[in-house]
Amino acid sequence: MNNLPAPELLFYQNLGELFYAVAATDKVVRKVEYEALAQLVEEEWQSMDDYEDEFGTDAAYQIAIVFEWFDYEQMEAKDCFEDFIHYYKHHKNMFSQDRKDLIVKTVRKIANAFAGTNKSELILITKLEMLFSEEA
Repeated sequence: MNNLPAPELLFYQNLGELFYAVAATDKVVRKVEYEALAQLVEEEWQSMDDYEDEFGTDAAYQIAIVFEWFDYEQMEAKDCFEDFIHYYKHHKNMFSQDRKDLIVKTVRKIANAFAGTNKSELILITKLEMLFSEEA
């Protein structure tokens, strides 16, 4: 594996923030949402790229670390989503179509993890899909 350059590390951290925003949009992050995220990090995000952090750990775990930290800090979902939009608009080169597809798959799985997708989650998912479909 390659040592993680700063832009890649920030990419994974911003994904953790986005995924937290989806889970927290209804004001409660549930255990099944953590589990859904953990499963996708383990099964799909780890194999997306071949990067490690400075400790030799697969960089994809940054997603779950940031997700958990934001939940611990009880961050505002709306602010987290807006931060992700800002990050995306300034780093579009980091978002291949494969990455975008996996991001959407991940947010949908998190949203469906507890009693299906609710209205607030659906709104965020729609905004994300619209963002990803904008011209570069």
